[in-house]
Amino acid sequence: MGKKSITKNYIYNLIYQILVMILPLITVPYISRVVGAEGIGIYSYTISITTYFITFGSLGVALYGQREVAVNQDNKKKYSKLFYEINLLRLITLSISMILFFLVFVLGNNQYSIYYKILLLEIFASIFDISWFFQGHEDFKRTVIRNILVKLISIICIFIFVKSPSDVWIYLLIYTLSILIGNLSLWLYLPQYLVKVDLKELNLVQHIKPTIALFIPQIAVQVYTLLDKTMIGTIIADKSEVGYYDQAQKVIKLMLTIITSMGTVMMPRVAYTYFKGDKEKVNKYINNSFKLVFMLSIPMIFGVFLIADQFVPFFFGEGYESVSLLMKVISPILLFIGMSNVTGTQYLLATKKTTKYTVSVICGAITNFILNMLLIPNYGALGASIGTVVAEFMVTFVQLLFVRKDIDIISQFKSSFIYIIASLIMFVVVYLIGLFMSNSLLSMIIQILVSFIIYFLILMLVKDEFIVSIKNRLLCRK
Repeated sequence: MGKKSITKNYIYNLIYQILVMILPLITVPYISRVVGAEGIGIYSYTISITTYFITFGSLGVALYGQREVAVNQDNKKKYSKLFYEINLLRLITLSISMILFFLVFVLGNNQYSIYYKILLLEIFASIFDISWFFQGHEDFKRTVIRNILVKLISIICIFIFVKSPSDVWIYLLIYTLSILIGNLSLWLYLPQYLVKVDLKELNLVQHIKPTIALFIPQIAVQVYTLLDKTMIGTIIADKSEVGYYDQAQKVIKLMLTIITSMGTVMMPRVAYTYFKGDKEKVNKYINNSFKLVFMLSIPMIFGVFLIADQFVPFFFGEGYESVSLLMKVISPILLFIGMSNVTGTQYLLATKKTTKYTVSVICGAITNFILNMLLIPNYGALGASIGTVVAEFMVTFVQLLFVRKDIDIISQFKSSFIYIIASLIMFVVVYLIGLFMSNSLLSMIIQILVSFIIYFLILMLVKDEFIVSIKNRLLCRK
């Protein structure tokens, strides 16, 4: 195997994730004002329903396929056979899901049927999603370039065609078409990867059990990531509550992409290295991932508390004031999801310890459901936010229990101490600076820049081992 550079793959993925963060800075203020909180609530609610059907139809194919291709990337005939088998299985299961969705929501009598007709296209588009194949090959350049182009085109379309609250359907159509076009574009690169495989050699049955094994935890994950919106929309008559919750989640999840982008890169590498028997290198990868999570997530949480009150009115406009509190409440998931991305995706799934991963996310799903039932009726979006944080903590806690014999968790937490101290100093200094500044876009930008400079300057002054290693890699590695 011609080994791909982890640093380059991370940079490719990070470039995309940064773009994903920057583009909403342009579109979200526009959409929140043009469509309104209720329109965003309808958009989020209907997509959450559709995502259940995509998850059901996809089984655990994406994670399973990525892992299996990564393990067999030295054998062209074998991974070609894997591609055809997994894709055919995905075609069958997603077709069944699409038919069920059509019967229940498109033909069914409900007030959002026009939106579900459009979102049927999203399920269809999922049939052609082969990004898992390229990620298994650690080829992130192609998927990143594809995603960037599609994102830019969809942004342009939003400004051209979405003009009023009644244009929610157009917003959904742009969303679904961008997914379809993006998925189809990757098929152009396949000929250079695949060899011909006799149809008689294909065996779809062998993949059913392992994909279902990964499907169960994915369903559980959907319960505590999507059920919030579904339950708010079902329990609370005012769909604006879904909109507030979705906007707060959106900002935090955008920040989270920078932290978890390493997980996307590392999963195939850890899988390949583990099954080659080099467990020492696996531990090295995991240790570095943990340090990156601590280094990025801790200051981000402090940062949310610093700028949320200024950020929300500027970014979303009038009527979204409650989003500020929701962002602060949700912010700890930056750390919890970052850690579970390492222990769960990068380690447990990559090393085929699927049962342990499943138990952890089921614990999170149960916790989330119970808290939602108790808190949403009285507290709406705030109750759902609390439920999300506790659920993510539960997932992380259970996974840490499972990996404690394989990974030195205590030393990982000790290594995070310097990041906590640096973040506290950053918070105090920037908070004091903020007291002498007016609430404006310029002051918010200044506070963000000063926070960044103070935090990393402290780490450089104390010669943080991880910062030094990243600096050396970026300067010396090709």
